[in-house]
Order: sequence, then structure tokens, then C-alpha cells
Amino acid sequence: MSHVLVLTTTSTEEQAQALAHSLIELGLVACVHIQPLRSVYRWKGEVFDEPEWRLAIKTTAERFEALERHIKERHSYETPEIVRIEIDGGSREYLRWIDESVGSVSS
Repeated sequence: MSHVLVLTTTSTEEQAQALAHSLIELGLVACVHIQPLRSVYRWKGEVFDEPEWRLAIKTTAERFEALERHIKERHSYETPEIVRIEIDGGSREYLRWIDESVGSVSS
């Protein structure tokens, strides 16, 4: 099974926590790290400088499409960040834990 790290951001900690909990409860992911950060970006011709919350999501490649759909359906942003990064190595035990954790709850 292949593994991926998915990144997304939210505008509030509450939104980040709600999204993380829903992903875990549905069995779409094994783990979500939530971190505060500051984003400087261009949107529709304007430059913004705002706080955001980054979610670093660990899951399997097989669950990515369902994960992406879930984020898009529940996200407050018009165009949420959804970046998929392939994990090409890591602790065998950790990657096995991801496999065992993802999909352990029926969705």
C-alpha cells in the first residue's frame, strides 16, 4: 500500500479541529497534525496576510480521492489548499500503523 501526506489549511482552529475529527472518525486518515501559521498570498488580485491553521494529514493513496471529496464538501474556502505528497519511505512500523488505522471505521 502506498502512503501520502496531504496538506490543507483553514482560517480558524475550530475549523481545523472539526475537519481533523471528521477525517479520523470516518476512517479516511490515520493522523492529523494541526499547526498555526501565517499566510501571505494573492487572491483575486489582492494580497492578504492572515493567520491560518495547517493540517498535515497522513493516509493511504487509496483513500486520497475520498479525502479530497470530504475536504471540498466541508471546507469554508472557495478554493481550499489540497496538496498530495507521496511518502516514498519511512519507518516500516509507522507506515504499517497508517495502513491499520485507515479504513478501520466504516465510511
